[in-house]
Amino acid sequence: MEKEHSKLKPLFIERMKKLLPDKNDFLNYLSILEKEPSNSIRCNLLKISINELKKRLQKKGWELSQPWKKYCWAIIVESKLGPGELGRSLEHLLGYYYVQELASMLPVIALEPKPHQLVLDLCAAPGSKTTQIASEMKNTGTIIANEVSLKRLKILASNCERCGVTNAILTRKDGSALCKKFEKEGMKFDRILIDAPCSGEGTLRSSPRTRLLWNINTIKRLSNLQKSLLASAIPLLKKRGILVYSTCTHAPEENEKVVDWALKKFPQLELEKISLPLNARPGITKWEKENFSPTIQKCARIYPHDNNTEGFFIAKFKLKE
Repeated sequence: MEKEHSKLKPLFIERMKKLLPDKNDFLNYLSILEKEPSNSIRCNLLKISINELKKRLQKKGWELSQPWKKYCWAIIVESKLGPGELGRSLEHLLGYYYVQELASMLPVIALEPKPHQLVLDLCAAPGSKTTQIASEMKNTGTIIANEVSLKRLKILASNCERCGVTNAILTRKDGSALCKKFEKEGMKFDRILIDAPCSGEGTLRSSPRTRLLWNINTIKRLSNLQKSLLASAIPLLKKRGILVYSTCTHAPEENEKVVDWALKKFPQLELEKISLPLNARPGITKWEKENFSPTIQKCARIYPHDNNTEGFFIAKFKLKE
């Protein structure tokens, strides 16, 4: 049988070798790409307690584990399930849980939204993080959840309704244009999440299509979009407000390079150290011929083979006093 990693494009492999220069480290990365990702779900505390959900799922014969002691709502279904079984269950249809990859839960953990805050989720569809934020806020305060695509906005609306989210206002607008409108109106947010459109290198295990579509020009194009979203959102932060920028890619042009650019352009920002419940590597401070600020080591790189998850990158900005 053809190895999965043999389908990877040569330039992608070359770049990953630079990011993972240790031979065994790189081989471990290639190896995990051949394995099916685990079935992970997030208990929706707006509708059910963790113990009650576990009882219901265990009655089905599902074997469950909880990888993070501090965040018990993250659950792995260890049992072998049939195709689509996670999404077809009554508990899923009732909104008792959200099918969500473990690494996808991390940006909201870094964001630390609190009840009664005003939160902007700038690139919100399909709604995994919007519904997670609502759960953390206990349906209090207000979330502005924005999505530019009408098709994806409908999915966002459906997921918010299924999960019982009542504190979200959904908007459909280009992210930068929406931020400029809010800035004119003098709106300020306690928390902003930019889970940015990206090249998706971290999703190779679950999305074989990403292997085919990977293109260095796409990375460069998306980097400009990501900078535009960040630059538009930063003026909306309250003093001591938190902005989390995240991607599901490994490309430094979309990660550290964007963060370094933002720190230089907006000196009122500083990076916060991120506390996560798994093994995260620091942001890199050099890529090819470019050097980045040493403080970028406060960012978090999540590689699939370190935790048996998908890949992610997270930066946590704070607006200085």
